[in-house]
Amino acid sequence: MDEHDGSPGRGGRRRAATPKRTVVRVIVASLLGRGLVTGVGIVVAYERFNGNLTHVDVSDQLGDDRPDQAIEGDLNVLVMGDDTREGSNGIDSESGGGSDTTILFHLSADRKFAYGISIPRDTAVMRPECYEEDETPIAASDGYVKWNDAFLVGGPACTIRQVEQLTGVFVDKYVVVDFNGFKGMVDALDGVEVCIPEDIVDTEHGITLKAGTREIFGDEALSYVRVRNVGDGTDLQRIKRQQTFISSMISEAVGAEMLARPDQLLRFLNAATKSLTTDFDNVAQLAKLGQSFNGIGLDNIAFVTTPWTYDTDKVSGGVEWLPEVEDLWQLVIDDQPLTEEFLDDGISAATNPDGTTSESADPSGGATGSSDGASDGATGGDGAGLDEEGRADASLC
Repeated sequence: MDEHDGSPGRGGRRRAATPKRTVVRVIVASLLGRGLVTGVGIVVAYERFNGNLTHVDVSDQLGDDRPDQAIEGDLNVLVMGDDTREGSNGIDSESGGGSDTTILFHLSADRKFAYGISIPRDTAVMRPECYEEDETPIAASDGYVKWNDAFLVGGPACTIRQVEQLTGVFVDKYVVVDFNGFKGMVDALDGVEVCIPEDIVDTEHGITLKAGTREIFGDEALSYVRVRNVGDGTDLQRIKRQQTFISSMISEAVGAEMLARPDQLLRFLNAATKSLTTDFDNVAQLAKLGQSFNGIGLDNIAFVTTPWTYDTDKVSGGVEWLPEVEDLWQLVIDDQPLTEEFLDDGISAATNPDGTTSESADPSGGATGSSDGASDGATGGDGAGLDEEGRADASLC
């Protein structure tokens, strides 16, 4: 089944469907090869994972003024983190929860590169008109509001509309990740490695994280991606920690070690599917997406943040996009790799928690930059990524 199946607004265009058996072939072969489950057990597990997913089709809430899809075969997936702030270490609880994380993932049509663009939750925007589930209009904001206001008033559908109306980028699919369910994903991976240069002590929220390179689990991992009162104390630097952490998760989730541990694979899939609300129809489509990331290779996956500057005049504690953000959105629309100006402040998925590059990654970043500054791969060219000062500001090694 194709990753695009069920996408609204594509004028009926569909790529050839892929049988489910080919999508999950690697998983099935791994499980049977280890003799851990029978064919019946695989069917039961597959149905369980499908049952875990919360499937919500929001196409009727996206309006009839959506952007055109310029390139056939590329894929834009909007990922939002739903943080209810439950638990003893809830942070920013005054916000009442909502989406503190918004990342637009772009996968190229040829599946040779991918990148994630983080949008700071404090970005000042004029929220567009949105729609309730029954298509009742939700009035546009009267003035500037923070980016995550869209999720608070209209959920993922309103956030998708906000992306499309303000950037011109067509969103194919969306995924909402429950932050509390995220803990189970980390534990299923037997922890995720991080490198913390100095002890993190946030007395306000009861968070203490010891310095060093080590595996972190569950609540500790959630605290790590949530905490703001470290580094320079801004949401922008929290984004860098989140990007680095997600890179480590991707590395472990698609690595050979995972397929060598089918019991671990089952735990991860169970935890992951329990934490997701999405318009992907089933686990087969999500598995296809995972295979695409795996095929691209970590050295051709990058994370960047929308160019920004502080602007507290529009909203308290806010930031606003710089003009060059238009160039970034155009790269997505045209299915082009990131250019050096954006990669210079980016994070490669092939970067280890301590800032070094994985041995399996191409030292050049997987591609050679072209004369116009563009790269053949998401992390190619001379984009050096975060410098030492930038990593220190984000409390990264």
